[in-house]
Amino acid sequence: MPSRALTTLVTSLFDYAGLFPPAALDMLPTCENYARARMGKHAWMLARIVCPASKLHKLSEAAAILMPGTYGTSGYREHADILEPWSVSAVIDRPLDEALELIEAFDEHHAEEVHGLARVDCFELRPDSPDAIDAALDCIPEDVMPFFEVPAMGDCRGFIAALAGNNAAAKIRCGGITPEAFPTSERVADFLLACRGAAVPFKATAGLHHPLRAEQPLTYETNPPRGVMHGFINLFMAAAFVRTKDATREMVIELLEEPDAAQFAFEETAARWRDHTLDAVDLARTRETFALSIGSCSVEEPVADLQQLGWL
Repeated sequence: MPSRALTTLVTSLFDYAGLFPPAALDMLPTCENYARARMGKHAWMLARIVCPASKLHKLSEAAAILMPGTYGTSGYREHADILEPWSVSAVIDRPLDEALELIEAFDEHHAEEVHGLARVDCFELRPDSPDAIDAALDCIPEDVMPFFEVPAMGDCRGFIAALAGNNAAAKIRCGGITPEAFPTSERVADFLLACRGAAVPFKATAGLHHPLRAEQPLTYETNPPRGVMHGFINLFMAAAFVRTKDATREMVIELLEEPDAAQFAFEETAARWRDHTLDAVDLARTRETFALSIGSCSVEEPVADLQQLGWL
């Protein structure tokens, strides 16, 4: 069994983004993978399924029979009350007014048990400027959490400042399918510190399949490009030190660049990096109010790596 500290850090951590590179799966296998993971041993690590707003109708077609509620038509009505509806994070890839209509239609359709139960409870947007954030917030329903992607390669402070005081969160892209797509540790540290300063929560996405910083293949192709990837343990431990211990920029950068698993320890009541300690309350507070989730096109890779490290 994983320690309480690790469990606190990674519960509901992964938003499954199998539709996106490098996996870039078709809709049906993406839905099948998500449904299987929700029923599996490590379902507690899984959060939402990520889908472009323009493809929500395809999600409905492929996943209806896999969603909770369809048991009501196949003789297992009691199961519909046990399983939670699917939570969906919709990536806004259309003009916002059009995307909102697509999302509203999806939610109405999947409010009925016979269609499979699901709901979009998060949006992911990429604003052109801080001013665009204000305009979008005026349109987005209050019961949905919007994540606004900030420029990982540039100055993110204006974007994050525009989110302060709103029911909204930031999003940072930590990689891609080429080495150039990965922001430096300095940029990631600046993002974390800006979010702390503005009391803005965040999610991270792309290039975070592995727990620790290391050189990895960047795609699943034969002879793929390789690059140094950020680790999700590095990132979320750094976020916890930023959120609860007022970590310095220098410490955050050093932690983000730590490749040695022996420098980390996960115990029942604490997580440690070198001689720095976070207790379970620090980790829980971080996950609940600051470091919310990771978008990943694979759930199996993070699980396998954590098992190989002996942490899971």
